Amino acid sequence: MTTTTFTVSGMTCQHCVMSVTEEVGEVSGVTAVDVDLATGRLTVTSDAPVDGQQVRAAVHEAGYRVTD
Repeated sequence: MTTTTFTVSGMTCQHCVMSVTEEVGEVSGVTAVDVDLATGRLTVTSDAPVDGQQVRAAVHEAGYRVTD
């Protein structure tokens, strides 16, 4: 199991969290997604390392931006 963290900017509510969770959850290989609204921390769990660019694209598709 692999865990990768990202910081997402622009989220202001639970709807934002749900949007990011849904989009990132569709990335191939992702088994779990945890988003902390207060810190903007996105934790992605997968069986093997995920492509960071795919995660960033999913966050962008949800309407937000990865800042690190």
